[in-house]
Parts: sequence; structure tokens; C-alpha cells
Amino acid sequence: MYRVSRVLNNNGVIAIDMDDNQEYVLLGKGLGFGKKVSERFEKPEGTSVYRLAEDTDRGSARALAQTVDPQFIEMADAVMQEAESRFGNVDRRVMLPLADHLSFAASRVRNGEQISNPLTDDIRSLFYSEFKAASIIKDLFRERLGLAIDDHEVGYVALHIHSAIEDEKISMAMQTARAVRECVDMLEQETGEHIDVLSLAYNRLMNHIKYMVARGVTGEDLKVNMNDYMSVKFPKSYALATAVCDRLAISTGLAFDEMEIGYLAMHIERVYSTCSP
Repeated sequence: MYRVSRVLNNNGVIAIDMDDNQEYVLLGKGLGFGKKVSERFEKPEGTSVYRLAEDTDRGSARALAQTVDPQFIEMADAVMQEAESRFGNVDRRVMLPLADHLSFAASRVRNGEQISNPLTDDIRSLFYSEFKAASIIKDLFRERLGLAIDDHEVGYVALHIHSAIEDEKISMAMQTARAVRECVDMLEQETGEHIDVLSLAYNRLMNHIKYMVARGVTGEDLKVNMNDYMSVKFPKSYALATAVCDRLAISTGLAFDEMEIGYLAMHIERVYSTCSP
């Protein structure tokens, strides 16, 4: 049994669960229609429920639920449902920060201030499935707001979905994408060639850096040391891998196992070979 503390709109309310005395956002078609404050009701089947006890990266969940326009909460819920249909259970705490982000995105579009994100292609490649799920936001903005958004905004929504799937902060996912971009930029400067983000070598490099950052977070060590072999056989790739690891350690604040250099050098050498005439 729930007790209404605030009606958001015809499809949503903020209500207190009478069993645990905690406040939640409940969303469902027609759920808020005709509801009054303090009214008690049973949760209908198929209702989306979001607990408001936790703080988020964008402030307290309760404050966001009270201040974000309910239409963006509904759209964020639709994105979460799409993610659940593709990936199974997701962390619903992401929903309200996502709603807040969508609200600002709509304001930017209306003011002609659409963002440009140099990491969008890297995000699309790194988190391909999340990007596909996030793409529904284009339809939602067009159908519900009459606004058009581009892939840069989709990329940010994809990061929210990734955070909900992997229990990883959005900032860390962005750091991973930035780490890939830094490595690619350094490679392009060394080779004088543009690296195709759709190439197999790029995707192998990208995924290696993705899991390298993950190992840096968890403290997991690699089992085989390839440093001696790579430093002798491919000194140019090894030197660049060392520089990349040093730079990533500074930019992410993570400590990388020294053995990461040899493995990264292997992937860099593959990219070098694709750039060679």
C-alpha cells in the first residue's frame, strides 16, 4: 500500500510505501489521474518504481524528483525500460539523473546550443549496445517535444545506460572513452595516418583500453608479462604504450600494473601495421 505525497502528472506520483516508510516515484499510464495528496492506493501491475532515498551525482534523488519536469522523468523511465528489455536488470538509480540531463538537453536544443562531443564516435564504439538502446531518445524527443537531437546527446544517454548496467560511474565511462581517444590521437600523431574507428585493429585497441581501465579500478593483475618481448621486438610500439599508460594514470588517477604496457604495445603494433603502406 502506498500513500500519495505529490502528484507529478497523470502518469506519475511521488508516494510513501506504507510498509518501509520510504518515498518512491511511481510511473504508469494513468497512475496519477485523479489522485489526491495522502490518498492510499495499491501499486498497479507494470508500474515503474524508483526509490528516492539515495543521493545521485546530480544531487539528492528526492530533490530531482521534485524539480525535474515530469515529462523528462517519463522519458528517462522509457529509456530505462528499453535498457531492461535488452540487458535485463539495471540500476534504476540512474533514472532521475538521466531525467535531469534530458531536461537540460531540451533546453539546449531550444536555445540552439546543441553540444558537440569529440568522444561520440568512441562512445558509440566502446558501448555499442548501450548506444543502440539510447537511440530511442531521438524518437521520444521528436514525438513528445517536437525537438530533434543528434548523436552527441545519444552518446551521453548511452553513458547513463552503461552506468546502470555495469554499476560504474558515468565519469569513469567518460574517462574510458577519453583514454581511448588520447591513445588514438597519439598514434595518429606518430603515424601521420588517420585511424579508422570502424577497423578491427581500432576495435581491439579500444576494447583492450576499456578492460585495462577496468582492471585499474579493481586492482586486477595480468598473468603473463610480455614487456621484455615487446620492448625488444617492437620498441616503437612499446615506447608509445609506456607513454600512453603514464598519461592515462595521470588523467584517470588509476595505478596500472606495469605488465599492461606489453599488452597495450601489442595492440598498438597491430594498429601500426594497418597504417603501414
